[in-house]
Amino acid sequence: MIITFVRHAEVEEAYIGKYNGHRDISLSKKGELQAIKLAKKLQNESFDTIYCSDLLRARQTLAPLKHSLEVIYTKALREKSWGIHEGKSFQEIQDSGIYYENFQQWITALDGEDINTYKNNVKSFFTNIVLQEEVNSILIVTHSGLIKTFLSIMQNTPLEVAFNITLKYTDIVKFDVNNTKIL
Repeated sequence: MIITFVRHAEVEEAYIGKYNGHRDISLSKKGELQAIKLAKKLQNESFDTIYCSDLLRARQTLAPLKHSLEVIYTKALREKSWGIHEGKSFQEIQDSGIYYENFQQWITALDGEDINTYKNNVKSFFTNIVLQEEVNSILIVTHSGLIKTFLSIMQNTPLEVAFNITLKYTDIVKFDVNNTKIL
């Protein structure tokens, strides 16, 4: 099985570079154009199933793609919740008194969903839902943090290693589940 992950397109300018988590924000004008280009890029790909985060930025990214499948929208594909820190930049969070010492300290210090709970929820969704499908190709439109968390789980690497991967808006990551590797 090949899972094609797509990070959503660019968000409204006020939210670029922020910890957006569960904020339901829309795409920027540039993001709308990125979504159209993405649809053209994927137009000749064949998918057996399409999953999408239920948040607006992911739904708007998927919208231009022409397909005949019923999309499965789900909260399970959301970014981690950052609680009171959502909508704030790294610098704004530091200005509030939380300083970065290392990855684990930072991820633990921020409010919102516990990182281990988040990771377990991602693992559960993929293990119990996605990986149970008897299909060849799945498209998932979601968020950078979820893609990185999935890769950490599947490749048995620390989250910190996975979070060092750069995923730009509308980047595509193809993952071969059978060989547990990025294509």
